[in-house]
Amino acid sequence: MALIFYYAPMSTASLTEAVLAELGVACERVKLDIDAGDTRKPAFLKINPNGRVPAIVHDGTAIWESSAITMYLGEIFGIDVGLYPPPGPKRGEAMKWISWTSATLGEAAGRLSAALPTGAVGGVQTGSVDFVQPEQRDAAALAKAKADVTACLAVLNDGLEGRAFLAGDYTLADPHLFMMVGWIAAMDVDLAPFANISGWMGRVSARPALAPLFAG
Repeated sequence: MALIFYYAPMSTASLTEAVLAELGVACERVKLDIDAGDTRKPAFLKINPNGRVPAIVHDGTAIWESSAITMYLGEIFGIDVGLYPPPGPKRGEAMKWISWTSATLGEAAGRLSAALPTGAVGGVQTGSVDFVQPEQRDAAALAKAKADVTACLAVLNDGLEGRAFLAGDYTLADPHLFMMVGWIAAMDVDLAPFANISGWMGRVSARPALAPLFAG
């Protein structure tokens, strides 16, 4: 089955990259340059009309939104290798965290990224559809976004209480959310107050399949 992965460095495509690494799925990789406008070109907009990465094309069908991609890859490739639960409550728990990553935590993180100074680590790239002109940013928006991200991290920290991983056992929900939290940490958000998150980050980062993503 042919699988094509459209990505850009330093983007939320890192979530899909981590999931693919865990699954060990072979794919054709198409690198896009956001600042050069690659994600706004007609050829890519035919794949994802939102003009964002990640996106995949599997057997001719385009799938976008990182959460949808992770759940799809889990259903197709993850069940037999023990990385995605079969239908049932554990599946629902994994889906909950995967969806929350984008719908709640990712929304707040996106606002924080857009409010950072141009060129800041973790900030929105200038060629992105999410780029906000400097004159449209203000300190209040930055503070609100950071507060919202911190509140989300408290939810995650509580959810990890007494658990090694999000759904108890390791699933694709863990690398998916891990990469989002890593992006947040790069935006100078202090994770030190969240002991459960820090411990979980250490366990996920120790996964052999993910080690190449952090090399160099």
